Amino acid sequence: MSVRIVTDSTADLPTQVIEELDISVVPLHIHVGEETFQDGVSISTEGFYNLLVGGDMLPKTSAPSSGMFTEVYERLAQETDEILSIHISTKLSATYASAFVGTEGVETPCRIEFVDSMQASIGLGVLVVAAARMAREGRTLDEILRATCDAVPRTQFFGVLDTLDYLHKGGRIGKAATFLGSMLSVKPILSLRQGIVHPVERMRGRDRAIDRLCEIVQGYGSLESLAVAHTTTEAEMERLADRLSQFFPSDEILRSRCGATLGTYLGPGALCVALIQGPDNDSGLPGFD
Repeated sequence: MSVRIVTDSTADLPTQVIEELDISVVPLHIHVGEETFQDGVSISTEGFYNLLVGGDMLPKTSAPSSGMFTEVYERLAQETDEILSIHISTKLSATYASAFVGTEGVETPCRIEFVDSMQASIGLGVLVVAAARMAREGRTLDEILRATCDAVPRTQFFGVLDTLDYLHKGGRIGKAATFLGSMLSVKPILSLRQGIVHPVERMRGRDRAIDRLCEIVQGYGSLESLAVAHTTTEAEMERLADRLSQFFPSDEILRSRCGATLGTYLGPGALCVALIQGPDNDSGLPGFD
């Protein structure tokens, strides 16, 4: 029996990829006023952004219950005796902890291992896809776990945001708070470092910010994986993917849309890139404080 891969909805994986690789996704909760939705299940991505942009109340998010994970693990344990569960950074969400507790209710014997991706959105997504492909190839749980843990420090996520308002209001901005203030046309580039949101640079104008995003990707040299995502600008994401195809095969670039959980904090107009750097490549950008 092949290893089964579990993740959460913050991985922002397209439905086609989830189905093709048989990935199990546990949704986070989205709270809008007194209403609660399951990310990607009881509210569509399009419906969410309509609420985000048109509403006067900022949505809130919360981790899935441990019981939701128990149900998924128990169902999969009927089909396999090995599961790898890969989740959003523990410094951004309690999802990992909830997943771990969820194993306590699993009655069918099954080995379940966990990975803190130290990432979110497509940064998590590229790790999950890589693990799911190995599982489909028949690799053992130990092999997949080892390869995934090895890839975590080589995984990078960068985002160009149109505004920092949503990150700030959602309390997820961390050291990026240094960017707050009167920015006018300045567009911030943020990254995830050690599982926390960090500032990279401030660029004057969106076009320059996207140019810089391409330079950053080029700086990492050979890549194992590359993904792009957007919140509300699909055509712009496609243009970015075309530009990045000079560094990575276009048909292998994962294209996605940030779901409700990450969209709550990134806001409209966000454009994201994630990559896994080749293991023997020492190029790349230094850390930014």
